[in-house]
Amino acid sequence: MSEQKTVVVLFNYGGGMRGLIPAHIMAKIEEKTGLRMAEMVDIFTGPSTGAILNAALNIPHDRDPTRPKFRARHMVRFYEREGINIFPPDRFRDFRGFVHDFNNRTMKIGQLQKLMQHGHYNPAYLSKCLKDLYGDRKLSETLKSLVIPVYNIDGEQLELVEEAGETPDTPVHTQNNFMDRGGHAVWLKNIQQRRNQRKTPDVSLRDAILASTAAPTYFPCHHFKAECPHTQTTKHYSGIDGSIFDNPCISYHGAIRQHLDAGTRVIMILLGTGYTLRSIKKEDWNSYGGLGVVDPVNDLPLINILFHAPESALIESFRQELGDDLFVFNKSLVAEVGKPDAVNMAIDDASDGNLKSLSNFSDTILEEQSDDFDRLCNILVQNRDETPAKESLWNKTRSILQKVS
Repeated sequence: MSEQKTVVVLFNYGGGMRGLIPAHIMAKIEEKTGLRMAEMVDIFTGPSTGAILNAALNIPHDRDPTRPKFRARHMVRFYEREGINIFPPDRFRDFRGFVHDFNNRTMKIGQLQKLMQHGHYNPAYLSKCLKDLYGDRKLSETLKSLVIPVYNIDGEQLELVEEAGETPDTPVHTQNNFMDRGGHAVWLKNIQQRRNQRKTPDVSLRDAILASTAAPTYFPCHHFKAECPHTQTTKHYSGIDGSIFDNPCISYHGAIRQHLDAGTRVIMILLGTGYTLRSIKKEDWNSYGGLGVVDPVNDLPLINILFHAPESALIESFRQELGDDLFVFNKSLVAEVGKPDAVNMAIDDASDGNLKSLSNFSDTILEEQSDDFDRLCNILVQNRDETPAKESLWNKTRSILQKVS
């Protein structure tokens, strides 16, 4: 019968300007292999700034639509050039957010609320940058399979399915025990694998990415619509940062695995933006109080825990399942705090000094994991060279099986 099929999955983490770290690492991969990421990777996934990278690397070239328009080094320059405009220096952003919250709790002064702008960055420039990157391309036009995670805060768009035993008089309908008014995770997918395929939603890449990058307190939620061919409906979403729920373990089990044939060998590459979760002494935690656990002064301890807890619960079983085919390029930023030229853990520092620190940080990751890097590059080149032969063999085998059946 046919040889084992291999699928390469790339997960790029979120992290704003820290997206420069995976951009640098991918540039090194392309430099060493002589190939572009879209020539080596079958499925791209990841939220927020990772989604920006994934989508850009899958844009077809204007002159040759079978090849990608951008290399990873182009995305390095994108962050270096546009970062300062997406995240302009604003010493009063936190103050405006504080005044807005105070006004919202007490005075309810409309004009003051407008002036304070809720403490968000203006998303107009980010939208312009994505327009320059993607043009009017849609999700369905990407070169390889692409998964863009978005959290929809408006639960009215759930596809409702009445549970067994419910009647029209049931006060609340549910779908898989989710109430119809709650928010929910959304996978916007263009899947080119064979199993469990659905037609790709008709949505622009720019809308999908603007929603996936709408980090709470940094950008407002992004409202957009998508035409869903499988239900012949139009859905309206109010999307915020996919990092709210997404991590490589969830992405693999929730959005990718269902599309893979049984027995498929999965090579999964995780390119991080630096671990930022700090440990907390019990005395400090107990002293925070109700508001202290979400206070920026304390580094948002509860929010950071909620972001990282699901991955920490799943990562070991994930490692056991994939074994040597799991490649993780990441390291802690917390350990670097206080050192000269340390990376700023904030997602919005686009200063020249931090750009240099991000570049140095990515170099350090590759230096510390040089053996893994070399092994991965060899696997990627080998798998790419074997893919045409494997595809031909698979198509012949499938044709024979269909005739027999």
